[in-house]
Amino acid sequence: MIQDIEPMKLDNSYNADITADNDSVVFIFDEREIAYRGDCADTFPVFGEIGGASELIYLFSIDGRKYFLCTDTTELSIPEKFSCTDVKNLRRCVNIPRHEVFASATAYHLYKWYASNRFCGECGGTLIHTTAERALLCPHCGELIYPRINPAVIAGVTDGDRILVTRYAGSRGVNYDALVAGFVEIGETPEQTVAREVMEETGLKVKNIRYYKSQPWGYSAGLLMGFYCEADSSDKIVLDESELQSAVWVKREDIKGQPDNFSLTHEMMMKFKSGEIR
Repeated sequence: MIQDIEPMKLDNSYNADITADNDSVVFIFDEREIAYRGDCADTFPVFGEIGGASELIYLFSIDGRKYFLCTDTTELSIPEKFSCTDVKNLRRCVNIPRHEVFASATAYHLYKWYASNRFCGECGGTLIHTTAERALLCPHCGELIYPRINPAVIAGVTDGDRILVTRYAGSRGVNYDALVAGFVEIGETPEQTVAREVMEETGLKVKNIRYYKSQPWGYSAGLLMGFYCEADSSDKIVLDESELQSAVWVKREDIKGQPDNFSLTHEMMMKFKSGEIR
């Protein structure tokens, strides 16, 4: 999955005193667009080759190499060898090392959090960075804001040697095989979310809900939790066409998975295909 970068190791502990050196990676975002090197040889800009990066936020390190977010690009000089693409497109660039794809997704998660939390929701004051931890503080009322993480579930619904494979509605712009998924609502357990989402999207009742594995997913600021479950009493699908364009039962041997092996969804489908999950 996207976070499986071993033997490299992510260190996400925050230290406001860390400064950039010439080899430090600097992420430059514009909404979903990210600056990267088109030939993928050394994926992202480094501090030593850009000018005017006066506002940098330390994000994390991977095997000692430091990664920063540039929050002010007004005086920035970006060399012409860099271009921009949707950050999710990097998943399909085979020349980009896995740990760099993971780094860009995690950086995007933090970029969106910083960009959407500039003012206090309690009193409207301008937020400032704390130095002791990764948080934003309102100096007027004392409100403290931490990075937002959205819990969501992935549901592998099985019926004997078949698994329920879905495709999202066309309006979501994703056209590959997936599993039922959805965000956890207030007051729900993840297991209750599995039962609700499967019922809402496919009309199926499920039983024997069991946890498989989790995954950070920076593209949606998410923490994905994977579960397998079994169709209960009926395999008849009633499709919610506002969410899905299709939902079909697929035999193990016919499972195709997704274009890359970065997602929890893909791993869950492949585990079922191999017979490791029954």
